[in-house]
Amino acid sequence: MNEQYGFILHAQTKPEKAEAFAALFSGYVAASRAEEGCIEYHMLRDQQDPTLFIFYEVWQSKEHLAIHSGLPHMQQFNAQRMDYLLRDFEIRPIEMLSPSVGSR
Repeated sequence: MNEQYGFILHAQTKPEKAEAFAALFSGYVAASRAEEGCIEYHMLRDQQDPTLFIFYEVWQSKEHLAIHSGLPHMQQFNAQRMDYLLRDFEIRPIEMLSPSVGSR
């Protein structure tokens, strides 16, 4: 049986690229949530630092996340991410201590 996989990702954008990053990823939220294996997918923006975006994601398994990460638009973004980012992603795996409200 696969175990859920969750993480928090920090994306610190270049100031001049923050709005373009927000527009690009805002379009991915609904599509990502509709993918098989997606339990939670949230895009957040820090109110004190509008260049800091935080993603909270929970997937049914690492395999489901790998499928998501392998989609063409995600591969394209991954190749071009440093055009938007001040520094590379900071990814922190998390342990799920409480069930998701929308658990499937």
